[in-house]
Amino acid sequence: MKKPLEVLRLYPEHDYTLNGVLTSRASRDPARPFMFFRERSWSWGEFSQQVDATARVLAARGIRKGDRMAVMARNCDGHVLLLLALSRLGAIMVPVNPEFGVTEAKYVLHHAEVSAVAATQDTLAVARDAAAGLKTPAWFVMLDAAAGDVSLINDLANELAQNAPQTALPDDITGDATCLIVYTSGTTGFPKGAMHSQKSFVTGGEAFVQRVYLQDDDRVMVVLPLFHINAMFYSVAGTLAAGACMIIIPKFSASTFWQTAVDTGATQVNIIEAIGSILRNRPRSEFRPEHRIAKVYGVRASMDEAFKNDFKIPHRIGGYGMTEIPGVTCNPFEGIQKLGSMGPVGRHPDPARPWAQCRVVDDEGRDVPVGEAGELWVKTPIIMQGYFRDPDQTAGTFEGDWFKTGDLVKCDEDGYYYFISRKRDIIRRRGENIAAAELDRVVGEHPAVAEAGTIAVPSELGEDDIFVVVAIKPGAKVSAEEIAEWCRARLAPQKVPRYVAFVDELPHTPTHKIAKAVLRADVALRATAVDLAPIAKHR
Repeated sequence: MKKPLEVLRLYPEHDYTLNGVLTSRASRDPARPFMFFRERSWSWGEFSQQVDATARVLAARGIRKGDRMAVMARNCDGHVLLLLALSRLGAIMVPVNPEFGVTEAKYVLHHAEVSAVAATQDTLAVARDAAAGLKTPAWFVMLDAAAGDVSLINDLANELAQNAPQTALPDDITGDATCLIVYTSGTTGFPKGAMHSQKSFVTGGEAFVQRVYLQDDDRVMVVLPLFHINAMFYSVAGTLAAGACMIIIPKFSASTFWQTAVDTGATQVNIIEAIGSILRNRPRSEFRPEHRIAKVYGVRASMDEAFKNDFKIPHRIGGYGMTEIPGVTCNPFEGIQKLGSMGPVGRHPDPARPWAQCRVVDDEGRDVPVGEAGELWVKTPIIMQGYFRDPDQTAGTFEGDWFKTGDLVKCDEDGYYYFISRKRDIIRRRGENIAAAELDRVVGEHPAVAEAGTIAVPSELGEDDIFVVVAIKPGAKVSAEEIAEWCRARLAPQKVPRYVAFVDELPHTPTHKIAKAVLRADVALRATAVDLAPIAKHR
């Protein structure tokens, strides 16, 4: 296995533009496989030529430096093609969740003032309605066709023959040009568009090579949505940096995950906690022991045993990042891994490169002692340029050069960080702060529980009470009192929930996180809950 810096040095140096890194990697054996999507395959050389051709067509259609183009579709090769073609022009891709309704999509398309939209058959109607009323009407291109052809590719081929060859491409694009605007989930209000430069994107990919020791012959299976920072900054950027190969999967499917891994020869995959939990709980009859996945990024402590012993995956890496600051910390690929931690601060394959710094501070911005909880502040070269057209939110997120994450963490004497909770996901009960994430984890470890989501509800005594919403595994049985007893055996008395409700399935965000905003807004859910207060009073 090559060391990360050895992997990067397989290729000529580049200028930290996306076109620069693509040209660098394609120059070494252009026939090597670059990407697979359904029945379509691309070599590095073929894809590089298609990017150039697509950039010329986009330029012929009027796309210029700084313009925005939305992509509203499930994962496909068109995402990667448009990202690189737009960046060749200094233009910007705006990925949009294909599950959005008109209202959600309209906010993003209008806030970003997109010039064009790439859609698919199943998203076109919503995208057209959402784009209606733009100051300058957006033009549309399809990423699929009714017969299953990739019409973006076919249409571009026709248009290329007509006028694109005469369209010049700019030669003044630098790594500072914005290439991506990723809109956050908007849990604190309207979504915010985090802008990332081409240099940030490419550097993030190089950091991911270090994080999982990505090799030039690895096959990266992309199951997370390409409108999310993880898939873009880790899977796509990592593949580009390592000169590896990616396999684009339209949408994560638990029932076919292992068979797909076998069929595609995948060797590396990124997941999030919910996907790991789903796979851990799936019938083992779906598992295929002949898979070749050797490295998984995103494995949490609660699922590590299953991925190690049941799924036979030797390298399981966990870390921490945000849309605004991807890839800040991670447990080292070679070195001490502390289960349950976010790991120490990550680094670049080149040890001479300056890297991230972290502080843990109190409410006044003062550093707290080792082992004490505080908010994580980060200074890193992989950081957003700001929130698009939102200077106030941008200013409020920074303290000088330090990005204020809004996450409560603690750091041990070895420099390993531990996530406690989002500051807004803290429950105030009996004068103490309780992390809802801790309840999620503890209740979720009950053998009958598939998943749990904890929220704060008002207490008649003031402050908050704890409300846990539980999804039970198929065929399992458990009572509210049994959930409470489970918590009493593992948590301090003030952390034992007062209310427990059972649902068939918890709501999730598009990135498979528990949608706690939905739980908080569900007025009827409270009426179904068991109130354990009378039981507690008689103990």
